Amino acid sequence: MHPAFSVIFLTTLIGVGQGLFLALFTGQSYAAAKFLPAQNGTDFFALGSLIALLFLMAGLVSSIFHLGHPERAWRAATKWRTSWLSREVIALPMVMFFVFVYGVMHYMSWDVVIFVTSTGVEFNLSLLVGALGSAAVFILFLCTAMIYAAIKFLQEWSSPLTIVNYILLGAASGFTLATAFSIYTAPDLVDFFGAWAIIITVMAFISRVASLIRNARIKYKSSIQTAIGVRHNNIAQKAQGAMGGSYNTREYFHGKTAVFLKSIKWVFMLLVFPLPIILLFAGMEHSNGKVLLFAFMIQYLGLLAERWFFFAQANHPQNIYYQTV
Repeated sequence: MHPAFSVIFLTTLIGVGQGLFLALFTGQSYAAAKFLPAQNGTDFFALGSLIALLFLMAGLVSSIFHLGHPERAWRAATKWRTSWLSREVIALPMVMFFVFVYGVMHYMSWDVVIFVTSTGVEFNLSLLVGALGSAAVFILFLCTAMIYAAIKFLQEWSSPLTIVNYILLGAASGFTLATAFSIYTAPDLVDFFGAWAIIITVMAFISRVASLIRNARIKYKSSIQTAIGVRHNNIAQKAQGAMGGSYNTREYFHGKTAVFLKSIKWVFMLLVFPLPIILLFAGMEHSNGKVLLFAFMIQYLGLLAERWFFFAQANHPQNIYYQTV
């Protein structure tokens, strides 16, 4: 498939925002259970929510460039009963709403204690909003991933690993950013977020490698015989029937060589997984915020390459018919 950069930025940017919000809620949950020291709501939670919201908004804006008629974008939500894209269009503003309310509650100190358990664990109203927001985040991850996993004839995408990868890669980038963010606003949480960022990145590495191995072993259901409807063992295509390219050849094939595709794979495998982990260890060891921020930047750059490869690797069956241009 031909990767659209607007969709690449959409999925990676909102993934960072979703992951960062999950990190914020996780930190507050541990603090409520007395496993971590409590943090200042304005400096940490409110500002962190603002950053997460900015990433979500940036992803939403980038998606507009993929639309032929942006003024009709609202119609995308009307098919929510059958379309995962429509569900994503609904889920994204829902996540943004919860992130906004969560941040405002901490900024304005509107938080109240709902009840306290016998062990001393306090359940605040903001914790409830965070839980609802986290549920919305996972719904959004599911909707975004299912847009591609639900397409049966694109066998590279049609797998539960697509959903797992979207969740883990988004969470990894969010927790990596939370590590860099916390060194300036909540130094007590640097090791906590850093450890989780490393754990999730390792899990994402295992999941992504599993999907690469699966895709390398795919036995395609379509062939040149099924593409043109001719049952013969010896068929060779000489031309596509036109002298130039067409919409089909532009939008359903990435147009790059096999060497380039293989190179991108190794680039993102290096930038998304081992390099950020090394930088996270180094940044936590020396309490260096610049190194931790660089770890996030490197990982995000790798995620852009990973998402490009994700789209480009999908082999549309129509390419069998248009293989000779």
